[in-house]
Amino acid sequence: MSKRYYFDHAATTPLDPEVLQTMKPFFRDKFGNPSSIYQEGQQAERALTEAREKVQHMINAADSREIIFTGSGTEADNLAIKGAAMARKDRGNHIITSKTEHHAVLHTCEFLEKHLDFEVTYLPVDEKGFIDLQELEEAIRSDTILITIMTANNEIGTIQPISRIAEIAEEHDIYFHTDAVQAAGQLEIDVQQSGVDLLSISAHKINGPKGVGALYVKKGTRLLPQMQGGAQERKRRASTENVPGIVGFGEAAELAVKRLPEKRQKLIKFRDKIIDTVLDEISEVRLNGPRGDQRLPNNVSFCFRYIEGESILLNLDMLGIAASSGSACTSGSLDPSHVMLSLGLSHEVAHGSLRISMGYSTTEEEVDYLLEHLPSVIQKLRDMSPLYEG
Repeated sequence: MSKRYYFDHAATTPLDPEVLQTMKPFFRDKFGNPSSIYQEGQQAERALTEAREKVQHMINAADSREIIFTGSGTEADNLAIKGAAMARKDRGNHIITSKTEHHAVLHTCEFLEKHLDFEVTYLPVDEKGFIDLQELEEAIRSDTILITIMTANNEIGTIQPISRIAEIAEEHDIYFHTDAVQAAGQLEIDVQQSGVDLLSISAHKINGPKGVGALYVKKGTRLLPQMQGGAQERKRRASTENVPGIVGFGEAAELAVKRLPEKRQKLIKFRDKIIDTVLDEISEVRLNGPRGDQRLPNNVSFCFRYIEGESILLNLDMLGIAASSGSACTSGSLDPSHVMLSLGLSHEVAHGSLRISMGYSTTEEEVDYLLEHLPSVIQKLRDMSPLYEG
């Protein structure tokens, strides 16, 4: 196989070799059930405790018992939103979120609206993807029980003012949940400093295994379990724990913390190099999201006028480059991204989106290869487009 250049770390990341080595014994030799009282079970339970403490450290939770392991970031979002909303229904039935959330949040809110008679306010965003804090405050009602706003957007990299949102929520005695799946491993996360009540993360976004997520639940936060059948995870999530996956998550979290300063510095340099080069060398292109510190270090998103994102991806793929047109969870859809439309873009412009996302393993040689070939791919497709008159 010819060399591949991977620029879709926002969709998933390669499993780190150190993580794999840590997981291996728990597939066969250390196979015990953590709920069992004999030695094999206690060995597995100790491994879970160590992993929980590593994830606790990554987000600076006050207590490892505030970490609830789930099967994915999506499940963590579902548990947080449904669990908190149902637990607080005696207080009200109103939820506030934004129009640019991941579908794990949006579809969960829509489910609560349709089936359980909750009311949801979907806040608009500005052209850079930010919510308006004044609009958030104005949307709060006496029956508002939950605010759920993502830390950083998976498509355009916009970082929301999470600490300020948490302050607003606390002032009104409202729970605040944030989907930090894209932010983990890219930003320093400190749940005690930010003041969030609930926070979702996922292992496979930080060079860990797929099929493992976690939900931070601040001590004292009411949460109704969404799975019944056992007392695992402090009765918050029934089901025998995925011990190998959780062990891998713990190792990935520890590595993410250790590598963050160097990784962040490197990826900011690459990110800005891509943005500057593309905006300088290609015409009729729009950068989606903000620049600088308000953007994820590893994220770049463009819209190229007169062509479709899918065509860009196919042509890049033939050159050995893997990228995305938006969220991996909606890649099978022919509709333009809801995030792009929420920025105020037309359907035609939104269809020409390209997301480039990098990771710890990304090299400058890979970035240079991308920048060498992207302009010619765009020009080739525009030459074929009946809409382009360049």
